Amino acid sequence: MPVKVFSVPTKSHTDFVDVTGLVSSFVKETGIKNGLCVIYVPHTTAAVFINEGADPDVIKDIAYKLDKLIPWEDAAYRHLEGNSAAHIKSAIIGNSRSVPIIEGRLALGTWESIFLAEFDGPRTRKLMVQIIEDK
Repeated sequence: MPVKVFSVPTKSHTDFVDVTGLVSSFVKETGIKNGLCVIYVPHTTAAVFINEGADPDVIKDIAYKLDKLIPWEDAAYRHLEGNSAAHIKSAIIGNSRSVPIIEGRLALGTWESIFLAEFDGPRTRKLMVQIIEDK
């Protein structure tokens, strides 16, 4: 089962990085025709999700609404490090996704892209990708 770890730099406190090209290139590189691609972010203040990548306003709207729902500052937060909002956003979005591989390509929808979500940046994050081949 091929595995690759990418280093993904983020540029701001909240940032969404389109990693579709990285993941797709790795799938192609393996030569695996059918299987499952697992994408995982091993961080507690970052996440990975799939959504529309064609219109950048969709991602801006997601960031806007997450900030409204989960503000950075809240007197009720107890985590001493001061980044509770980042932990909450990451927990809600999730740290992994699975995408089928069909005929050597990720089976993403027409408008779908894979995003690494940064909620406590800027930082360099790990993105782990594992391919599980159908036998």
